[in-house]
Amino acid sequence: MKKRLSILFLLSFCFLFSFSQKGPRLKFTETKHNFGYLQKGDIDTLNYPFINDGGQPLIFTDSKVECNCTKVILPKDPVEPGGSGVVTVIYDTKGAYGIQDRKVIIISNSKSGEETLHFKGEVLVKKKLGF
Repeated sequence: MKKRLSILFLLSFCFLFSFSQKGPRLKFTETKHNFGYLQKGDIDTLNYPFINDGGQPLIFTDSKVECNCTKVILPKDPVEPGGSGVVTVIYDTKGAYGIQDRKVIIISNSKSGEETLHFKGEVLVKKKLGF
């Protein structure tokens, strides 16, 4: 009987301990950026600082963008617990005009799996003066 209780206690402890382990947690300092006004053809570089607020290494696996005008640079190496870094978004306004409101989805091994970054502003088109 004591042996069964000991085994049951040990299994219960292992079960509870496995849930108490804190996995990686991606936490961005800011998730929104307003680039204001840009001229058509400008390229804007947006930096989104983050920390790994979890207990295991954070690994970035992919990103999703709305158009070919947006490129994402993710950290290549795992980010250790308590570590920080930057996700860089490069926005090329060559094919854009008017008000822009874009989002980028960042995929990682964080508990949430996905985080969404936003950026917006207005792309101005230079008018040609005709005489």
